[in-house]
Amino acid sequence: MPNGKKQRRAVITGIGPITCIGTGREQFWRGILAEKSGIKRISGFDTTAFHAHCGGEIRDWVPEEHFPPHRLKRLDRYAQFSVASAKMALEDAGILWSREQPQHRVGVSFGTALGGIANAENQHAHFLKKGTRGVNQTLALQVFGGSAHSNIAIEFGFRGVGTTNSNSCASGTVAVGEALRYIRDDFADVIIAGGAEAPLSPLTFGAFAIIKTMSQSTGEPSEACRPFDLARDGFVMGEGSASLVIEELEHARSRGAHIYAEVLGYSLNNDAFHMTSPLPGGESCVRAIHDALVDAAVAPEQIDYINAHASSTQLSDSTETMALKQLFGSHATRVAVSGTKAFTGHPLGATGAIEAAICALAIDQRWIPPTLNRHHPDPACDLDVVPNHGRAAELNHVLSNSFGFGGINSCIVLARAP
Repeated sequence: MPNGKKQRRAVITGIGPITCIGTGREQFWRGILAEKSGIKRISGFDTTAFHAHCGGEIRDWVPEEHFPPHRLKRLDRYAQFSVASAKMALEDAGILWSREQPQHRVGVSFGTALGGIANAENQHAHFLKKGTRGVNQTLALQVFGGSAHSNIAIEFGFRGVGTTNSNSCASGTVAVGEALRYIRDDFADVIIAGGAEAPLSPLTFGAFAIIKTMSQSTGEPSEACRPFDLARDGFVMGEGSASLVIEELEHARSRGAHIYAEVLGYSLNNDAFHMTSPLPGGESCVRAIHDALVDAAVAPEQIDYINAHASSTQLSDSTETMALKQLFGSHATRVAVSGTKAFTGHPLGATGAIEAAICALAIDQRWIPPTLNRHHPDPACDLDVVPNHGRAAELNHVLSNSFGFGGINSCIVLARAP
């Protein structure tokens, strides 16, 4: 560091997930330990017109349990997930807040692929029937992606750095990585980092079905998402959120906070190739993983577990396997690698944050989650994918990959609490 200044370190002290397998840290982790998928047939609308029918739908969400009526008028489902997950993470971390006493050293770094698009879709139907009189008066304040970090800041009085990125399926990982930078560079002492998505509406769901990127499975919905399986046929869309309290190490120690894990490294790049297909040679994926490891000052052979992007598409899973082999060499077949989207579906921009939460809890609880529904080994994905059942393990360094539409690649490295 310049002038001999010690580099500031960032640790995770609070976790707040909202998913189809559980809401809140404890319920969510119980859902992971249960080793059962939360994916079901979509119930919120008719999917008959589409080839895809399954999703990671949160059916037990009752917004009135989290917000008073006057707040709900200004919060669509996407923003509700954002604010509620942030509150859960803050409570888990024991961080105090007050709108009457705003904090300038606490910020928000969030991510989403689509923001309030599903709400806009719903409101458009009202507009066609009644014109502007039928539209929610606060619609303009709800549809933009930045409503996530803005509403979190307003709710809790956080006047520090505030941003919501929209980097497709890598958004949640980018949010966590940027939080690491904000802590390192002394922009803040605490960052609420995460992602949220509420895309399960007919037009939005149908748009992804049209381009045939989603699973067309007509069998048991819980087995529609099959990362690394030979019979995988597409991703399964989900919804939800996860927030992490990312805190400067000495700040966390000074208040006796429980530390789940340290955020050590981060990378971000682009394939510059295609909107939906990865580079055939996986060069940018390899570079993203390499850069995250360099940033973390961790050698490939030090990684004990990899939470793979593993979206359950043929190209993505095989390309990621190839990238891991190129970078990790013989260690690639020894390190545990799992794809956890079979638990929650793929909530797009929220997924990276959800998977960061999984990684932090895996380190803290010393347990590697499995790749569910891996029944038919694929020679193109010949890694130790921890099939169907998790395992106890001492994890010191963990890598989490997110490779999104648009060729956006982002990785983070987490480590055992210092």
